[in-house]
Amino acid sequence: MKRREFIALIGGAAVAWPLAARPQQPAMPVIGFISSESPDSFSPLVHAFHGGLSESGYVESRNVTIEYRWARGQLDLLPLLAADLVKRQVDVILASGGSVSGPAAKAATRTIPIVFIMAADPVRLGLVASLNRPGGNLTGVNLLSAELQTKQLDLLHELAPKTRTIALLVNPASPYTELQVKDAQNAAHARGRQLQVLRASSEGELETAFVMLVQQQAEALLIAFNPFFTSRRDQIVQLAARSGIPSVYPAREFATAGGLMSYGASVTDAYRQAAVYTGKILRGAKPDELPVTQPTKFELVINLKTARALGLDIPPTLLALADEVIE
Repeated sequence: MKRREFIALIGGAAVAWPLAARPQQPAMPVIGFISSESPDSFSPLVHAFHGGLSESGYVESRNVTIEYRWARGQLDLLPLLAADLVKRQVDVILASGGSVSGPAAKAATRTIPIVFIMAADPVRLGLVASLNRPGGNLTGVNLLSAELQTKQLDLLHELAPKTRTIALLVNPASPYTELQVKDAQNAAHARGRQLQVLRASSEGELETAFVMLVQQQAEALLIAFNPFFTSRRDQIVQLAARSGIPSVYPAREFATAGGLMSYGASVTDAYRQAAVYTGKILRGAKPDELPVTQPTKFELVINLKTARALGLDIPPTLLALADEVIE
């Protein structure tokens, strides 16, 4: 952290010198972008965020500055990174990378506007008073992961109707995990299914989880929405293929990487929406005036190549519903 802080200090000074020399030029607004993940895995989402900003008339380095803070999976760093952005007096904070960045940003400031992107219910986490009237200094995008798990279970049933035991892979490092598990258990039991919970928050634990998946003789697998899983999608898809177990994923990126089937909100569109909100706040809107938005675009993607490798016949009804079929 010391080396990073030193580099950031020098960078900040370099920006400050020309401003001091030319006081007649107004300083550009500054967005603090904080994420629990790494810049390499988030590159497409950052691109989508830039696209949303341009819709609002903002282009990085032209009329807005973005200060990026990446925890790189070290969640205990998030409070420090959020505090650093507050110290730098950014104009608005974009909290991304799951359900951990928003609470860290909220704990750091009650005055700087915060726009979050998360799959967790922000009301249940205590971030906002309600979706329509957030209150306080936070608003953002809710990806509705709990509701989507119910739909994903229905898709699994249509894909493999004789399946009775389903495994759910969750990340125990997320504060929303137990709510995800509870919602999935309720949905599974209502459909006469038994749910087995697997937990992983590192590459090594993912390997162990899939060994347990086979040992426990689960018949299908549901992947919970989590930024860590998205960043490790290639590994997860390969492990699922090795296990030979039908799997349903929470985002299209898994299916395009070789996963069998995905259903979920468009994450890239969520980052675009968050950027539009960020632009509105930079133009004077207050967070409590902006209702928490929910997805309007959902995608069902089926990978037929993977289905054939697993020896599965995709029902025509599912193929007809798919937004994209990968041959």
